[in-house]
Amino acid sequence: MAQTVESPLISTQELSQLIGISDLKIIDASWWMDGRDARADHEHERLPGSVFFDLDAISDRSSPYPHMLPTPEAFAEAVGQLGIADTDDIVVYDSQGLFSAARVWWTFAIMGAERVRVLDGGLPKWKAEARRVENGAVPPVVRARFQARLDASRVVTIDQLRQSLDQGITVLDARSAPRFRGEVPEPRPGLRSGHMPGATNLPFGALLNTDGTFKRGEALQAAFAAVGYEPGRPVITSCGSGVTAAILILGLVELGHEAQLYDGSWAEWGSRGDTPVTTG
Repeated sequence: MAQTVESPLISTQELSQLIGISDLKIIDASWWMDGRDARADHEHERLPGSVFFDLDAISDRSSPYPHMLPTPEAFAEAVGQLGIADTDDIVVYDSQGLFSAARVWWTFAIMGAERVRVLDGGLPKWKAEARRVENGAVPPVVRARFQARLDASRVVTIDQLRQSLDQGITVLDARSAPRFRGEVPEPRPGLRSGHMPGATNLPFGALLNTDGTFKRGEALQAAFAAVGYEPGRPVITSCGSGVTAAILILGLVELGHEAQLYDGSWAEWGSRGDTPVTTG
């Protein structure tokens, strides 16, 4: 029976006690900005029983922008082949600790997954505690049925973002401060440097502890308060391509707040000729 999950995070200790339960599905959502082969990493080293979620493949392949949300039908087909149902107890992790896992967590959540959490500290923490990992060829899985139900209200298009900026709605940008200020080139060719007028910079690393785990309670609240975010106000998150923006969503959900994500993020905004850009 489905149960309400109060926190979007799960500890390594708690996950270790759940391994072996039939409806537990562990997802390796690793993705690297530099193009490193995360699937090969998965075959080399992974959590027991985990399957690999290809962030680029399970996306809108017709879009000119990277890993945009797929249609509900395409998502349901892809994750069904991974053996994941919308009623499963889903845990997502990545090999960097917390980088791309939040994006896949968010995708599952807005597609109707009833129970989905992120492994706090990811694979690095799991290994640091000498917990069991698997390697080698990934065994086949039994196909499942995922009933996708997209909650479009949690996703923002570029036109909606323009209106939100005009209305003074808070837009939090998860990129690093030098990228936000336009002091360094964007890692993707063809993108202007800088940020949307009116956006506020909150680098996703500000939500993490030095060991890569997520801040909680007052420490997490302080990270948002430091950039002027007032709890309860409407907020939209953005980043380079919609990946680390989901880390800010994760933090807001942990604090009990709702937020929207601009899926195109800077990959879209920074590439167009009809969007204003601010530096400094």
